[in-house]
Parts: sequence; C-alpha cells; structure tokens
Amino acid sequence: MIVITAIVQSSAADIEALRPALAEMENASRAEDGCHDYTFLQEVGNPDVLRINEKWESMEALQAHFATPHMAKFNEAMGAHPPRSMDLSIHELGKKLELPS
Repeated sequence: MIVITAIVQSSAADIEALRPALAEMENASRAEDGCHDYTFLQEVGNPDVLRINEKWESMEALQAHFATPHMAKFNEAMGAHPPRSMDLSIHELGKKLELPS
C-alpha cells in the first residue's frame, strides 16, 4: 500500500476558488483502479491549510494516476492558484495494525 500525505499552505480564498477542481479530482481519482482513498481536507483551525491524503494499491497504480487527464486538468487549476508551500510524503506500508485496546 502506498500512502501519500501532503500539507499545502495556501489561502482560504484560493482553496475556495479550487473547490470545484478539488471535488472533481477526488471523484475521478477514487474511480481509478488501485485507488483506495483520495481526500482533500481543509483545516478547521487554519483555513489556509489544505491536507491531501491518498492510498494506492501500488506504485504502478500511482504512476498511472499521474498520467490521467484529470491530473493534468488539476495541475492546471493549481497553477492558477499556486500554493505558498507544500510538504509531501510518500510511504510504502507493509502491515496494517489494529489499535491497541
């Protein structure tokens, strides 16, 4: 399982302007083979921060995602409202654990 997390520093106004593109990207990405989750979250306590959480079956599925038309369209929308910064991490998970009781 490939997990991507990102913290995007932007502005509440830019995030609001991107909302249609964010919704389209979530829906299209979730329909892709190998996508287990694709979610954008705006922080309640800091509306200038957008978080991205993704889960992919494999690196091959993630690479295919990068080549989709909706990714190109999303990158275009982001280019019109560029973030101040982005901290992105990609991890490969091995074993799912249960929460200790």
